[in-house]
Amino acid sequence: MNDADNPDSPDNTDNGESSHVDPQSTPSPVPQSKTRSVDDIKYDLIAALKTVYDPEIPVDIYELGLIYELNVDEKGFVDVVMTLTTPMCPAAEILPPEVEAKAREVEGVSDVKLDLVWEPPWDMEMMSPAARLQLNL
Repeated sequence: MNDADNPDSPDNTDNGESSHVDPQSTPSPVPQSKTRSVDDIKYDLIAALKTVYDPEIPVDIYELGLIYELNVDEKGFVDVVMTLTTPMCPAAEILPPEVEAKAREVEGVSDVKLDLVWEPPWDMEMMSPAARLQLNL
């Protein structure tokens, strides 16, 4: 038996405090269900989409009126129906993937389906009053 194993050894300084933690006495963290309400998810989705800008217009795509529909179900499935300012929009390659990526980052979102549509065609009447004010229209 070496000195470390001998309770009477002067090197074994047991002051009543044990550095060993019994795994059975430590409660395991209880996994918390992160179920979020549809309204909370939708609120955060809108906030996320307001960070996406058409590179040619200094207004976010949500205020521009490019998001036609934003639906969320109880399982966190998101359906986005959006358009662009024109079918020949130079941002057509970047905006839809960016919208989908931003939506996927929102807590509670399980999957995203994005539909890019051209009907009805976008026009300036679809902009929010805040967007019109920002563009001095």
